Amino acid sequence: MLTISRTLSLPESELAERFLRADGPGGQHVNRTESAVELRFDVARSPTLPEPLRERLLARRDRRLTDEGVLVIQARRFRDQARNRDDARERLVEIIRGALTVPKKRVATKPTRASKERRLAGKQQRGKLKQTRSRKPVID
Repeated sequence: MLTISRTLSLPESELAERFLRADGPGGQHVNRTESAVELRFDVARSPTLPEPLRERLLARRDRRLTDEGVLVIQARRFRDQARNRDDARERLVEIIRGALTVPKKRVATKPTRASKERRLAGKQQRGKLKQTRSRKPVID
């Protein structure tokens, strides 16, 4: 079980791990061992996730989320497989925890009269400054 919060945890059966060869440090050993981890979690078809949480996760513009709704996390930061595996799981937990909180709705506001006047005064001032930079035609 992968614990997300006190009320939510994911069973191991919903996580798919694949091990691959990682690039980076490790010398010749890196060519023989599969230390990188690719963790896949099917957000769209997970029976564990509550519907509002699933919608928030799928609505994110995240390059790790495929068109089919599968979240793919690649971990190759460390040189050994166990640490990369833990890293991938921690990153999955952080992504799901981030979607647990419901974002506040934005309340639309209008600019005040004073702020509109300040904006227009600034525009006029910049316009006058630019006019002074231009060359005046010489009249004979």
